[in-house]
Parts: sequence; C-alpha cells; structure tokens
Amino acid sequence: MNYNETLNWMFNKLPMYQRIGAAAYKADLNTTIEILNHLGNPQHNFKSIHIAGTNGKGSVSHSLASVFQEAGYKTALYTSPHLRDFRERIRINGEMISEDKVVSFIDKNKQKLEELELSFFEMTVAMAFDYFSKEKVDIAIVEVGMGGRLDSTNVIRPELSLITNISLDHVKFLGENEALIAVEKAGIIKPKTPVVIGETQERSKDVFIEKAKEQNSPIYFADKIMECRKNETESIEYQDFDIYKNNALYLKNLQYPLLGNYQKKNLATIICALDIVRDKFNIKDEHILNGLAKVITNTGLMGRWQIINKKPLAIADTGHNVAGINEVVKQLSETKFDKLHFVLSVVNDKDIEGILKLLPDYAEYYFCKADIPRGLDANILAEKAIAVGLKGKVYPSVRQAYESACLNAKEGDLVFVGGSNFTVAEVV
Repeated sequence: MNYNETLNWMFNKLPMYQRIGAAAYKADLNTTIEILNHLGNPQHNFKSIHIAGTNGKGSVSHSLASVFQEAGYKTALYTSPHLRDFRERIRINGEMISEDKVVSFIDKNKQKLEELELSFFEMTVAMAFDYFSKEKVDIAIVEVGMGGRLDSTNVIRPELSLITNISLDHVKFLGENEALIAVEKAGIIKPKTPVVIGETQERSKDVFIEKAKEQNSPIYFADKIMECRKNETESIEYQDFDIYKNNALYLKNLQYPLLGNYQKKNLATIICALDIVRDKFNIKDEHILNGLAKVITNTGLMGRWQIINKKPLAIADTGHNVAGINEVVKQLSETKFDKLHFVLSVVNDKDIEGILKLLPDYAEYYFCKADIPRGLDANILAEKAIAVGLKGKVYPSVRQAYESACLNAKEGDLVFVGGSNFTVAEVV
C-alpha cells in the first residue's frame, strides 16, 4: 500500500474514537500490552514524561518538548488528536514521522494489528513507541489520550508524571464527578516517581495525595510553588512573564507565544515540572527561556488562541468542554473588538447545553458541523443555541461559516472559531 492507501486502511479498519466515539473505546490495556510484546516492548527503551489532565495537556506537552529540544536532547513527542495530518501525533525534534515509516510499520505489522483487533489509538501508540525506540530518542513527552489509568499510553515508566487539572469531560467513561475522574487520571502516578499537579482543586486534591502516598511518590502542586506574573507588553505575538518560585524571582522576562490568559496555569505547571527534572537532565535557564519562546516553531503546535488572520482579526482555539469554553469566554471578555463573529461547531457527546449557556449572547453565531461522524448537526446546534438566547445562522460547512464570518466582519471586529478540535482543524 502507498501512504494514502495505508491511511485509509488505518481510518477504516481500526475503530477511531475521534470519529465514532464510544464504540472505539476500550476499558483495558490488554491489547496494548499484547501488541507491545509483539514489538519487543519498545516503551522500555527510552525515558519519558507522562502527561494527563482534562485541559492544557497539549500546550504543556509541546512546551516541555521544546525545552528539551533546546537543551540538546533528541526529543520525541506523542500527542492526540491531530488537526490536519495524522503524522502530527508522532514527532521527533518537531519533525513528524515520515510517510514511509507509517507505511512500513503498518505493512510489517498488519496481520498482528488485525488479529488483535486494535483500536486506532492503540495502534497509534504502538507505532509511536516503536518509532521512538528505533530512533533511539533521549526522552519522549507522552500525552494521555483519555483518562490515564486505562489509557494505552499508561505502559511507560516515566521520569515524571504530570496532571494538569480535572473537570467534567468524557463522563461516560471516566466518571460523573471530579473525584471519580481524578481516580482515572491518578492512574498515571507510578511508584517512587515524582508527580506534578497543575491546579489544586478541592474535589480532586485528596485523591492525588492519597495515590502518591500509596505509591511512595513525591507530589508537587504547581500553583502552590510557581507564580507567573504577567508584564505589560504591547505585543500580540507573545505574553511576557516573570516567574516566581515560593515568592522568590526564578525567571525574568519569559516570552511565551501561546496567547490567552489561561496559559498562565499551564506555564506554572511546565516550570514546576522542569524545576524537578532540570538537574537530572542538565536543563539551564536559557533552555527554558528559549524553548518556551520557540514552542510553536519547534513543535508545530496549533490551535491555542491562535491568530489565523489579521484583517479581519481571526482567532481559533480548541477549547471543547465546559471548562475549556469557560476559559475561552473569559479571554473573549478581556479582548477588545467592536463585534464578535463566532464560528461554532461541537461534537455530539459533550455537555452541549452547558457549553452554550456559557457563550456570550452579544455575538453573531455561524453554526456549522465539522466533517466527522461525531459532529453535531448544525441545525440541531442552532436550535439548542437559540433556546438559550444566542442568535445566528446555519452554514453547510466550517469553511463556509468561517469565510462568511470574515466577509461580514468590519474593521475592529473579531472572528472567533471554536467548539472542538475538529472545527479548528478545518481553518488553521
């Protein structure tokens, strides 16, 4: 098979959660363990950092990878989902896995993949770990797909575990309250391995403390250790921070190109994690400053309060659950514009009403459906939105909705695109 034929086989043969939802989810690690045994357990051949959490995993993962790159390490990065190209999920030093390597892995292991009836995600994890092992990477930054305890990535023995935050998402699989979800995320805490918790949250902190105690693992709450104080800058290209550790200046004038005030929480988490491992990996201040300043160019990160057009100003953000959308709405409230044109598409297994109730009623909405089976029909989305006081029109695709919003926007207006990863993927 050539690359396109291989991709089609992967997407069609293997159940893919991003496309079909619950039918692709497996609540155990058995088949992951079997395929990795078949491959010679490549996950044990490289060092790693493991990252879970409801929101912020992508920003944190890419940022850590960028710093390790700047420190001279051959750095692997595994993330999901992809926005435009499947190969975004598997990178070394920012470079996506080659088409030839994807074809070769499937060709060599196709019979076993079919025999084990792997999900798309299980296959992707196996491909990534096999690739990282063969390329002899120094460190892999590995992002959890969903949850933690039963996620296919939870077979590594990391140098550090990291959990960004907890909020209600994927409740059908992970539990209906924050404490239950925290139990699943806490599943990545390994024996005698330090763990960083990004946000101290009343409903989940005791779960993490108890699990860390049980595993004899040191635990650090980043927001109790690190503080990011924003400096006033005129730049729309980056945010400028002074970082304090336990109220003492730790790093000065850190320029971070990931925009949005919600990144302050992620940044504190990133710096805390680096502080714990920096001696072990010989990471210096300049590696942190340069790595964070270059995170977008070093790793190809997209979709985090990303400016996708300047006239009119258009911004895209992948926030896609109640907690993520709440941060988006906060950021919009602090952004200057005359009128807001909001291109909105969501997937059908989220808390749609909860999301819609957060959205500003002063915006003009462009309702659409991302081109995936899980996408919520645009007419149904519009009905639900109108019922909570939002106004707008339905468009046949994300692209047409975005182009119409840009045409309608006058100077001083803002076009915002969001609601899901898949919405953003069609415009970035």
